[in-house]
Amino acid sequence: MPGMARVPLNPSSPFMRHPLKPHQLLERVTPTEDTIVLCHFGIPRMASADWSLSIDGLVDRPLRLSLDDLKSKPLTRITSVHECCGSPLKPNEPTRRVCNVVWGGARLSDLLDDCGVRSNARFVWARGADYGVFGDVECNAFIKDLPLERVAADVLIAYEMNGVMLRPENGFPARLVVPGYYGTNSVKWLVSLTLAGQRADSPFMTRWYVNRVRENSGKITSETPVWSIAPESLIVSPAPDSTLTTGQDTEIWGWAWSDSPLAAVEVSADDLSEWTEAMLEPASGRSWRRFATTWRPGVRTLRSRATSIDGEQQLISDARNAIYGVSVNVT
Repeated sequence: MPGMARVPLNPSSPFMRHPLKPHQLLERVTPTEDTIVLCHFGIPRMASADWSLSIDGLVDRPLRLSLDDLKSKPLTRITSVHECCGSPLKPNEPTRRVCNVVWGGARLSDLLDDCGVRSNARFVWARGADYGVFGDVECNAFIKDLPLERVAADVLIAYEMNGVMLRPENGFPARLVVPGYYGTNSVKWLVSLTLAGQRADSPFMTRWYVNRVRENSGKITSETPVWSIAPESLIVSPAPDSTLTTGQDTEIWGWAWSDSPLAAVEVSADDLSEWTEAMLEPASGRSWRRFATTWRPGVRTLRSRATSIDGEQQLISDARNAIYGVSVNVT
């Protein structure tokens, strides 16, 4: 990837905002001010007139696009779950930092058609304008990759969130958006895309954001990238510590989502030995889906779990998509 002048960061240190807890996720589309924000190094500050996006590598016609060039392409809007996969330093700790937003921008597939992608290209490397030290590693840029075959589905170069221009902390002037992938793959402050035949050699692809399976001895038996969102669900209502009355029907409802289509969501109102299938609304693109069931209080902890059509299911613990439990008071 070609070098570029560094832009100022303000703040110039990691920045996080994740204001909503599961029981506060009441709206189908999350208001912009309530969306999660996680920045590894800080927030790049640049004027739209100074920004450009280069597309190079295994292409016949490298491009450099201004924001006006990007806006001249057909505008596509996609409502999609946007979820943080959790800290790369604690990969099995669920955080449930999630929102559901409407992205607007140009389809990456249209831009690549203009470039003429060569037949030996397999991956797209995306580079952001942010930089700094993460963990104990000095990083010149935040770089992620994704399979080229994924692009045709619904990948965007977005400059809108919920119908208005991106805010600096959300990636202004433009960012990559990969619906169905964890948010770490949707590179903010996007400045270059490189088509390559192999995966990127970035610590954010090799050291962090990697699913590792280990034997009891600690030996790693397999490694896969943290790309696709695993099946997940959470209960919105009743809220934790709600007081419910024995013998009165109560609606349990929440949201469920996954990269692969969901097959079912179930609810448990006991010790996880019995599960009742909830009503799950039809799929609508990449948006999360509401589930609901009726329950007559008699126990004190509610849980939900989602299962995808390929049979993948939320685990009880020790996973970023571990089952979420809500404790209530029953009188």
